[in-house]
Amino acid sequence: MTGLRSFVFAALLAASPALAVDINFPGDAPELDGIRDKIEAEDYRGAIADLNALIDDGVQHADVYNLMGFSLRKSGDTQAAMTYYQKALDFDPDHKGALEYSGELYLQLGDVARARQNEARLKALCPQGCEELADLQQAISRASP
Repeated sequence: MTGLRSFVFAALLAASPALAVDINFPGDAPELDGIRDKIEAEDYRGAIADLNALIDDGVQHADVYNLMGFSLRKSGDTQAAMTYYQKALDFDPDHKGALEYSGELYLQLGDVARARQNEARLKALCPQGCEELADLQQAISRASP
């Protein structure tokens, strides 16, 4: 059975869109593929509506809050975005996606020091490196003179 789980996990990882840094394990999080598709298509209003529907139905999950933060940030509502990133981190303090995305928001707001704090947390979580760390480091290097 372990071999089958490994195969299914590998297949899920291979099928995940590059944008979705919040890996969705079966039974762990709600189905978010349609929402990720909207985000990838830059339909942030549609993604926000779908995420709000999940939240209204009582779904409380770090991935949902992280995607809500991302969609809000991309649609220009930085204050609400930060609230949702914080909710994601309240549910999962080690949520790599929320650390990366909130770090990018800190950069957008001119707070390089806070972005570097998120970078340090990601370094601790990803001693061998990970996509979220690399993406945030790239954003920091673009923002820093």
